[in-house]
Amino acid sequence: MAEDELLQTAAAVRRGVTRLSRRLRLERPGPSERGEPLLRLSVLAHLSRRGPLTPGELAAAERVRPQSLTRTLASLEGEALITRQSHPADGRRSLMAVTEAGRLVLSRDLRQRDAWLALAMAGHLTPTERELLLLAGQLLERLAEVDDITAPLAPHGPAMTYQAGMSLR
Repeated sequence: MAEDELLQTAAAVRRGVTRLSRRLRLERPGPSERGEPLLRLSVLAHLSRRGPLTPGELAAAERVRPQSLTRTLASLEGEALITRQSHPADGRRSLMAVTEAGRLVLSRDLRQRDAWLALAMAGHLTPTERELLLLAGQLLERLAEVDDITAPLAPHGPAMTYQAGMSLR
């Protein structure tokens, strides 16, 4: 894929992800239905997906400083949505783990958005398009985990890196 095509593809994916994200935020439960703040949900989701993590690992996953999570972790722990336990390899550190109550809060918040998206997909996409979206979702998750912005353009091709001005070289 040529550089221009790659940039056009990246822009199309970014626009689609951004618009869908905004639309899904509109489907979140309202404050009267106990809609959770997004950072709390994100922490619960990381712990649910990855298992127990240190506060530092959670901060890295959220791309924030550990101090930025202090209140959120204390709040989640105070409501018994997460637990804190000693790290088995280093007693000076702690591991945070999601509780069943935390999983319930997470699933309750996600249920409404997932239901809207499932109905939209069923009503507006073909079975083949839905299969493509499943694959695209998996690929987007992989991309979200990329930390190294230098990657090969092709298996044996030149490397490309992000440079100011959106130039790929």
